[in-house]
Amino acid sequence: MKKLLFVLVAVMAFVACSKQPKVPFNYRGLAFTMPIAEFVDSMNARGYAVDSAASDSGRTVVFANPQEPIRVLAAFSGDKLQVIQESYLASSNDSTRMLWQQIRDGLEKDLEAWPDCPILKDDHKVANFDTSDGFISVILENTYTPTLTVRYEPKKEEK
Repeated sequence: MKKLLFVLVAVMAFVACSKQPKVPFNYRGLAFTMPIAEFVDSMNARGYAVDSAASDSGRTVVFANPQEPIRVLAAFSGDKLQVIQESYLASSNDSTRMLWQQIRDGLEKDLEAWPDCPILKDDHKVANFDTSDGFISVILENTYTPTLTVRYEPKKEEK
């Protein structure tokens, strides 16, 4: 009787866990499925302004926030987001190394996944996260000018 009750509870727990709604691939809570105009409005509401000098009205929009050391580039095709890339502005190689580690650790915790790190040198590091419906890459390149980018790219839909 105890075994039957245990099996019944295990099946109920499995069914309850498998019915969780699937969260679409997103950029900091903004789904890649939203129209570009809605995405721009949402970024504006978060304090990011469109940098019209750096934007290409046909395919890319660049956002900047004076309170954040980051620029966000959103590339789209038609009305669909294709890629989002954050570029961090840092003053030294040490600060970008530390920021790379913080971002990597934060994504590891949020996604509950280990990244694939094909390059882990002092001045060049890459951490790739493969989510269920997208990829996130954290790239550090400390050569003459320190650069740190985080790239969000949804997986291509199969037809």
